[in-house]
Amino acid sequence: MHHDQLAISVPQVASLVADQLPEWAGETIEQVPGSGTVHAIFLIGGQLAVRFPLRPGDPVATRAALEKGAAAAYELGLVSPFPVPHTVHMGDPGHGYPMPWSAQTWIEGVVATPTSCADSADVATDLLLLIGALREADTRGRHFAGTGRGGRLTDHDAWVAECLDRSEELLDTAPLRSLWSTLRTLPREDPDVMSHTDLIPGNLLLDDDHIVGVLDGGDFQAADPALDLVCAWHLLGPTTREILREGLSCSDVQWERGKAWAFEQAIGLHWYYRDTNPSMSEVGRTTLERLVEDL
Repeated sequence: MHHDQLAISVPQVASLVADQLPEWAGETIEQVPGSGTVHAIFLIGGQLAVRFPLRPGDPVATRAALEKGAAAAYELGLVSPFPVPHTVHMGDPGHGYPMPWSAQTWIEGVVATPTSCADSADVATDLLLLIGALREADTRGRHFAGTGRGGRLTDHDAWVAECLDRSEELLDTAPLRSLWSTLRTLPREDPDVMSHTDLIPGNLLLDDDHIVGVLDGGDFQAADPALDLVCAWHLLGPTTREILREGLSCSDVQWERGKAWAFEQAIGLHWYYRDTNPSMSEVGRTTLERLVEDL
């Protein structure tokens, strides 16, 4: 998926686990298929997920980022109405793998897709419970601090422009350019709240049409309250989308900013992962179609 992507094999994982998690030595090891773009994930003994960064970097900085993410996910788990994996081990490089890694608890469930729950009122209601709980969490005086999604929409103009240019052969970009020109100028009227920051299908586990797990909580932080609304277009159809909107009592401008963040994310997913991660590319394409249909 990435030009500098690291390789990690089952034998390497087995050696690292034997050295650093000896109580798990000899357990079955399965690579977890999926659309993740940041980590390679292996399931140990059906109960432990070990996660290896896919891209190289400074090991010290990467370990600090993993520890920060573990703390954020722990905080998310304290307020989420649905289970969140928690970190049980921070691993060191070895056996040919050059980066720190982590081990987390495993949650059983089926990973959502852009269309698997589009018409599910139960999933829409669960999303309402989740976002409502996160918004009620104490920010402890924190505000958005970063350059990613969750701050100012106009900070993403250059990225969106690049994505639109790269999508010319893949999509009808005329309505998309027009849509972004409108969305990017939306005013901000609400203070930051605690946010998952990446409520895409791949980060939600389902069972029997209900959410049973929330993944990738390492970026739980204070951000624009509209940011978690991206799930309305990543996951839901028109009818179920209204369940979420009415339940949260969103103002019109907050709802439109949710569209903006969904657009900013989707326009990059489609072209970047088109050949290397079709599932992630499909998330982008489906979301863009829903946003245009919602005009």
